[in-house]
Amino acid sequence: MHASEPIARRAALKAVTSLVAASAFPVMVPAIAQAAWPSKPIRLLVPFAPGGSSEIVARSAANEIGKSLGQTVFVENKPGASGNIAMAECAQSTDGHTLILGHIGTFAVNPFIFDKLPFDTNKDFKPISLLAKVPSLYVVHADLPVKNLKEFIALAKAKPGSLNYGSAGNGSAGHLAFEYLKMVSSTFVLHVPYRGTGPQLTDLLAGRLDAASVGAPAILAHIKSGKLRCIATGTKDRLAQLPDVPTVAESGYPGFEMTQWYGLNAPANMPPEAVAKIADACAKAMKNPLATERLRGDTAQPVGDTPAQYAAFIKTEQARWKQVTARASIKPD
Repeated sequence: MHASEPIARRAALKAVTSLVAASAFPVMVPAIAQAAWPSKPIRLLVPFAPGGSSEIVARSAANEIGKSLGQTVFVENKPGASGNIAMAECAQSTDGHTLILGHIGTFAVNPFIFDKLPFDTNKDFKPISLLAKVPSLYVVHADLPVKNLKEFIALAKAKPGSLNYGSAGNGSAGHLAFEYLKMVSSTFVLHVPYRGTGPQLTDLLAGRLDAASVGAPAILAHIKSGKLRCIATGTKDRLAQLPDVPTVAESGYPGFEMTQWYGLNAPANMPPEAVAKIADACAKAMKNPLATERLRGDTAQPVGDTPAQYAAFIKTEQARWKQVTARASIKPD
């Protein structure tokens, strides 16, 4: 009995050691995986054509986010189907390094205007951070004989259906903004949808379109050059860059406000640790003068909040635009 006691002790000690090692191993793996992410360049899908506010926000943020994460964040424009092509690709991505630029249209409008989507907007994506808000401007071609919103509304009412406006597509922010204006002003202006802000601006600048509502960063230069005339802003207060242009609310529609927004979202399978890293990088990027100087210069308002705050914001926006899309009977192409 006494001779076998050391052997029994050694066996017990060996068993305990093995148990500790086995239980410690799973704890070590996530730590190693977390430290290794991101292990390659990150792809940021932009669900619209180049040339709009989305690209300005995406590229301004991507550069600084990449610096924080130690990997390149490259922007890939992937337009089509009101942003749903890029959304589907992101939702189905399994590489752990694909993100998408969230937008009022794709996250707050499309769920209510499409009968069926190849993904669940709320279940198949993880909110990361609200990056920026972009004021919507109401503009007309310089040759249109109106100087302000009141004159535009008067012309539209005098000649119902004779005026048109363009947008980046059905369900886009510009479409929503103009339909919102039509709804509160009881006017009829023909909608001409395009595939992206870039193609829309080409026709607007050429005079083939009468009007549009576009994010400020994409058209400020054209307003300042005199090619386009800004007749109102959708902001709560006047913009510092356009101090002489009244808001829609000032023009006779109290309480009116329309602002585009852009955030960062990931597929639902993105690990929580990675989401936290990206959110932290977003917060730093949106406070970095290198990123914010250009955004503020184009009237975009940098945000950079937490996943929880962004998730709550999306929920509020969905409730708001569900009502607007129903009243305006907005349907996809």
